[in-house]
Amino acid sequence: MDTEQPHSLRVETRLVGLGRGQHRAGQPLNVPVVLASTFRAPGSSEVGREYARDDGTPGWEALEELVDDLEGGPAVAFSSGMAAIAAVLELLPVGARVVVPQDSYTGLRGLLADGAAAGGRWDVVEVDATDTDALLAAVAEADLVWVESPSNPLLHLVDIEAVTRAAHAAGARVAVDNTFATPLLQNPLQLGADVVVHSATKAIGGHSDLLLGLVAVRDPADRERLTRRREVGGATPGSLECYLALRGARTLALRVERAQASAGELARRLAAHPAGLPVGYPGLPDHPQHALAVRQMRGPGIVLTLELPDARLADAFCERVTVVAHATSLGGVESTLERRAKLPGQEHVPAGLVRISVGCEHVEDLWADLSGALDAVLGEQTPRH
Repeated sequence: MDTEQPHSLRVETRLVGLGRGQHRAGQPLNVPVVLASTFRAPGSSEVGREYARDDGTPGWEALEELVDDLEGGPAVAFSSGMAAIAAVLELLPVGARVVVPQDSYTGLRGLLADGAAAGGRWDVVEVDATDTDALLAAVAEADLVWVESPSNPLLHLVDIEAVTRAAHAAGARVAVDNTFATPLLQNPLQLGADVVVHSATKAIGGHSDLLLGLVAVRDPADRERLTRRREVGGATPGSLECYLALRGARTLALRVERAQASAGELARRLAAHPAGLPVGYPGLPDHPQHALAVRQMRGPGIVLTLELPDARLADAFCERVTVVAHATSLGGVESTLERRAKLPGQEHVPAGLVRISVGCEHVEDLWADLSGALDAVLGEQTPRH
């Protein structure tokens, strides 16, 4: 690729311009979908692709180029977010101690539990990431510290700089799942982390039409190791998925700006609702980690939580909305919600907690939908803002 742009350009501009392929007359403006597994072998004095699993495709490289820039470290694309997570964990030796937050992605916790049960592949230690003393104590004996900030689904934040300092002093490495924040709102490598993971299925792709994972690293040697894991493990991204993810990323700044503004407004209105239900959103001044969010992030994000009194009411609320989609996942142009405690491995999540991912719809339509559903299930008719 020869589309490198100076970092003096703002991120919104780089999102549009990077990963465009060769800037030559007659070349397509976008890197096209290359549907090929096999390429003609280069001559003895030439360098070129032969097999996609080993050598990649132009689409992979274009997407990785963009993520290199966004996160500030070499990137590797994988077939899914879970494939990216698995590849990072596979870099650890057998028996390595992994510290992981109690509130974290169910897929990660399931993979770690399977590995711990299968002959002690990993020694897993779960901690309350909001308890700084407990977290720092666990870090002292870790090989890898896994961080989610904000976490899924409780939106807990971790002081990445403090954890990284403690981990590095103890000889441990730090991996951060940056899916909720996106590279626009937080850059863990700049805060000292060694590895950053994204489920590009979510906000980076942004249209709920692909599965894709991304890893960015501080040390280029880690990129080579991860590329090797992708090659021998076969967790290669599809050409169409890379094309769609790159196209989706072009509008990431616009989507995050719109969705974050709406999320903040909805969080404020829900917090002021007469029902007095708990609302979780790092942008609210009364969020217990609001000060950390202001210091560590460039914005509080597009996800909030609403806690209804019990599972029955939460399920009824999810089923009554019509503009917001009752569906899993997050980060798309469409707003979604679901009751997270219904999923296995979420025993720590309050039974009535609903995670809401805010999309690009008009905020007044979202509010009418959410407040109307809330009033209906609570049996109240309150004035709408």
